Amino acid sequence: MIESLEGAVAVLTGAGSGIGRATAHSLARRGATAVVSDVDARRAETVAGEIEALGGRAEGMRCDVSLQDDVATFADTVLRRHRVVDILMSNVGVIAKGDPLEIPLEAWSSVIDVNLLGTVRVLRAFLPALVEQGRGHVVTTGSTAGLFPYAHDRLPYVATKAAVVALTESLALYLRPRGIGVTCFCPAGVMTNIVEQIRHYGPPTPIQPPQVPVISAEEAGELVVEGILENRLLVLTDPSVESMAQRHVMDREGFLTSQVQYLEGLA
Repeated sequence: MIESLEGAVAVLTGAGSGIGRATAHSLARRGATAVVSDVDARRAETVAGEIEALGGRAEGMRCDVSLQDDVATFADTVLRRHRVVDILMSNVGVIAKGDPLEIPLEAWSSVIDVNLLGTVRVLRAFLPALVEQGRGHVVTTGSTAGLFPYAHDRLPYVATKAAVVALTESLALYLRPRGIGVTCFCPAGVMTNIVEQIRHYGPPTPIQPPQVPVISAEEAGELVVEGILENRLLVLTDPSVESMAQRHVMDREGFLTSQVQYLEGLA
């Protein structure tokens, strides 16, 4: 377990806004150096500037997780400058929204490339260094949508986030015995700018939200950091998510029936 973040080097992708930005701030407040990356270099640099203005340590870099060369260059630069990485957070999420028959195959491919393979690229780039160190902590960003069904209007996102959850749990089998903590953050109802990443297909449809309370990105960032310090495998944004996940596992048929009724009420 990481007992203190003072002096730690924390690397975050997709941290130019939303949950990534909030987590970078939370880590920096506890003494970590936040290496903030984003596909938009200006956003990454802005977040790093915010942290430094508050007395923290940070730097901003561009990294497009859909490009292998970008990720490799980013990892090489970070390791050359800092030599170690104590915390790695792969945080990315894009959405293709529409009825299942409206979302084209190319949209599926794009979402898989960013959400799932983007996570894989980041892990493959940094894990060798963490394994060699024999310490550190890895955070992936899944979603409540990957734990149980509550919507059918963003199937590529659901599929990739479920894959990230499964990937993270199995990766923990390998990393934890090697001294590396593993956490999967599964947010639901977080106020972020992810709507900017949504691509719409077909006729407009109402948003199918999870039946859980909405929290701020800042609250989400604090939850991520608490999960790191407590070495928790799964971090949720509300206790009701855990109870819903348990209901889903215990009675999948009954849970699905209740969700169909819920969606019919939204229509």
